[in-house]
Amino acid sequence: MSKELVFLLEERSAEALLKSLLPRFLDRNIVPRLIPFEGKQDLEKQLIRRIRGYQNPNARFIVMRDQDSHQDCIALKQRLLDLCVQSGKSAACLIRIACTELETFYLADLAAVETALEIHGIAKQQGSRKFRSPDHLGSPSRELKALTHGQYQKIASSREIGKHLDLGNTRSASFHNFLSGIRRMEAELLA
Repeated sequence: MSKELVFLLEERSAEALLKSLLPRFLDRNIVPRLIPFEGKQDLEKQLIRRIRGYQNPNARFIVMRDQDSHQDCIALKQRLLDLCVQSGKSAACLIRIACTELETFYLADLAAVETALEIHGIAKQQGSRKFRSPDHLGSPSRELKALTHGQYQKIASSREIGKHLDLGNTRSASFHNFLSGIRRMEAELLA
């Protein structure tokens, strides 16, 4: 059986991002499988069944969900981990939380947004206080829409931005941790 990294995703925009981001660095011997859900509740409702029912013993699971501004990140991560434990395959699972939304990853790399959306002048705003460490913004999606004057579209833009994100960017700790987690699971599969 093939070596698989199975991404269980809150929404289709995360799928669009990963379709363009993963080919840039994931080893060719690993098959990425992207499973988007219809929001947070759908993800949590189906998580146990999806992981438990997965038949490939060479699969590793990465659960990715937005934190959202009103949630305690540690409690959220623990709740998702508890669901993985109930699946019986928690050793093969990794939880990653986008603080506070997926768009935080994009706000941490305004040069990628500028290139992908062909909007000049955005990258120079990276030095402003709010974009130096965007994980703490209350509504990154609203910030991104305002910054792009409404040109940002969740799925289409995620696909384009993923082609340009700087893989070494550390302005968003959640993006950096997400990539580190993928690389760790990749190394497990290749060992």
